[in-house]
Amino acid sequence: MKATIISILIAGAIVGGSIMLVNSKNNAGSTDNANNVTIVDGKQIVEINARGGYQPRKSIAKAGIPTVIRFTTKGTFDCSSSIRIPSLGISKNLPQTGSTDIDIGSGKLGTLKGSCGMGMYPFEVEFQG
Repeated sequence: MKATIISILIAGAIVGGSIMLVNSKNNAGSTDNANNVTIVDGKQIVEINARGGYQPRKSIAKAGIPTVIRFTTKGTFDCSSSIRIPSLGISKNLPQTGSTDIDIGSGKLGTLKGSCGMGMYPFEVEFQG
């Protein structure tokens, strides 16, 4: 009887883990980029939360407009508190809690890619015409 209960618990854990794994893979590419880009006084602001990665991972912005990427941290103690944008030569450490603006000039058509300092957590801003 005890072996049967243990077998049922193990089977339940395997099935539950498989369901969670499938759901996480389906959501892994989720961009959720709605409402994170605004234009204030002629400057485009792309807001990204940095903690355990970047949310959203992909932002859509307009090309040709002066742009600031605003990183917001709240109790961030992982490598997402270190920003790298190699194509612009940007490398910056963020505070554990706060807001940091990085002026990237006028975005050109295409995709600007960045990551955490270790390269584990990517983010991108796609500039469209």
